[in-house]
Amino acid sequence: MKSPYLIVGLGNPGKEYQETRHNIGFMVVDFLAAKFNKSFKKIQDTFWTLSFDCDKKKISLLKPATFMNLSGIAVISGIKQYDVVLSNFLVICDDINLKFGTLRIRSKGSDGGQKGLRSIISNVGTPDFPRLRIGIGDYFDNASAYVLSPFNSAEKKELPSIIQIAADAVESFVLNGIELTMSRFNRNYLEN
Repeated sequence: MKSPYLIVGLGNPGKEYQETRHNIGFMVVDFLAAKFNKSFKKIQDTFWTLSFDCDKKKISLLKPATFMNLSGIAVISGIKQYDVVLSNFLVICDDINLKFGTLRIRSKGSDGGQKGLRSIISNVGTPDFPRLRIGIGDYFDNASAYVLSPFNSAEKKELPSIIQIAADAVESFVLNGIELTMSRFNRNYLEN
């Protein structure tokens, strides 16, 4: 039997973090859940998850309930639960090194200072897994305060389309593979 796909959106649990830049990974998997008319259910205190079929491929979405810096604990648990090979595993996270509106998909790489990715790499034992980084802007004085702040009013107008494009990139990853998805989606969507 073929390995299912596991799509992990990173963020922090709790209402106070819901609209913050750090939670854009949660926003993308929430969009996908709504699109496929599915609801997340919590597994112990570790993560929320749901599963569905898309074009005969089994997909599970996962949101860690462990807070960003401990995301790897939830993710390794999800990988084992769903018996996923790393090439069918995709992490969606924010990136403060990319301008707002930029998507960057890679098949592997460093954590780039993203602590959720760092935790996942540590728990999985390798940086060799796909990730979709979504730019949240590179204009800040204090990175910790910035990622936990809400999007500004101009960004909020663009956010729904960025989330939809990111969700389209996830579906492309599952249906078309990473190479085609990288060539099709890696760019800034707010620049001509």
